[in-house]
Amino acid sequence: MMKLSTKGRYGTRVLLDLGLHWGEGPILLKDIARRQEISLPYLEHLIAPLIAGGMVKSIRGPRGGVSLLKRPEEIRLSEVIQLLEGPIAPVECVHNPEAYPRSPLCVTHDIWDEVRRAIDGVLESTTLQDLVDRQKQKWNLEHLPRHEKQGATWEDA
Repeated sequence: MMKLSTKGRYGTRVLLDLGLHWGEGPILLKDIARRQEISLPYLEHLIAPLIAGGMVKSIRGPRGGVSLLKRPEEIRLSEVIQLLEGPIAPVECVHNPEAYPRSPLCVTHDIWDEVRRAIDGVLESTTLQDLVDRQKQKWNLEHLPRHEKQGATWEDA
């Protein structure tokens, strides 16, 4: 089974959370951990490559926290996944065809390469802002009426 690691999935959720709170100033990691149901120690481990990769900045002090370095519409999911996961390929021969002498003659290699290109296309054409918009739409369509009855806020969703 081809799947993203927890690092890629949770890292995307962390960035989505920051995108949903874009313009509100630095966000405390403990608040992100609570909303995203990610342990704080794992989140602290996860935020380091996002900072090193130039997607997130960390601010120390009483008004500190983390925030996006770019606007959500400037961050492509392809950048996020590349930073957190490395190259995406369903099989090794797609990522490293030189290591497999059969690659030029192998029809299955061609199919796996098409799969990789399709995944790359989706990730390249999707921005963090697209995820923010989709999340807000889901809340409006599925969760908002239930939360309105309970007096909950967007953060509770």
